[in-house]
Amino acid sequence: REVPMTPVDLPLEFVRVVERAAIAAARTMGQGDRQGSDHVAVEAMRQEMETVDIDGTIVIGEGERDEAPMLYIGEKVGTRGGPAVDIAVDPLEGTNLCATGTPGAIAVLAAAEQGGLLHAPDIYMDKLVVPGAARGKVDLLAPVADNLKAIASALNRDVDDLVVIVLDRPRHEQLIADIRRAGARIRLIGDGDLSAGISAAVSGTGVHAVMGTGGAPEGVLTAAAMRCLNGEIQGRLVLTRPSDVDRLRKMGITDIGRVYRTEDLAPGRHVVFAAAGVTDGGLLKAVRFFRDGIRTECLVMTTEPHQVRFIDTIHAESGPDVVIRF
Repeated sequence: REVPMTPVDLPLEFVRVVERAAIAAARTMGQGDRQGSDHVAVEAMRQEMETVDIDGTIVIGEGERDEAPMLYIGEKVGTRGGPAVDIAVDPLEGTNLCATGTPGAIAVLAAAEQGGLLHAPDIYMDKLVVPGAARGKVDLLAPVADNLKAIASALNRDVDDLVVIVLDRPRHEQLIADIRRAGARIRLIGDGDLSAGISAAVSGTGVHAVMGTGGAPEGVLTAAAMRCLNGEIQGRLVLTRPSDVDRLRKMGITDIGRVYRTEDLAPGRHVVFAAAGVTDGGLLKAVRFFRDGIRTECLVMTTEPHQVRFIDTIHAESGPDVVIRF
């Protein structure tokens, strides 16, 4: 069954889902408990998703069933009365960011018709994310300097004009050296390569690429966003444990060295991407609490129709003396 992704149908329902996760996580912001923040976000997202009229299956979630009590890979969600939908979630992208009150934490969900999102386990993935102008002109397996030259040429810039986002991890020491040697500038981030990928695909953000190794689930979510933004992600799964091979085979992945492109990671015709800000960031504002309500800012994008919408919502308490603050 195809998913009817109309402007008044599932996209706004999914906005509701990410809003609830973001509000729950935001109440724990700055308390230093990353696991606690993630737990309340997962619970809130799961509870809200049960009210959505879909026959949903989690294909990217909190891990395999024995590792995650809810929103695990393969879990059924929704009322079961609507269309069959594959769902990828990250109830709190940037758990450390939320725990420390640092900018950039968001709640995220992507959805598509059955088979529209790659079923990927929670392992690492080498990634390269570029804006639409550089789509088809870069190669994940090429030297860093070559890709930077290709991006610069596509954007009609010099390499030293480029800004590349890289996760600040010891494993990226050589990558950082290669980028600097090529002449580009680097913005190191502690977490949140999904938000970074969206920034790279949007003109005017001052970000021109994302490079390095991050989570494969975030790679699929990024691909869903790229489908809506006409950007490109390339990714290759990275094995760190002998058991990873068996996990991949159980999920139908046999070509371990394959380089996945955007359409491989998110091949669906009807793709929805929804995100809500938890802490302030360049993409979305934080959840804000006031005496008589809560204010949220969300992003929802769809491939059909091809739309990008920002939704600023005040969730006001009921009663005659409620004061609405803009």
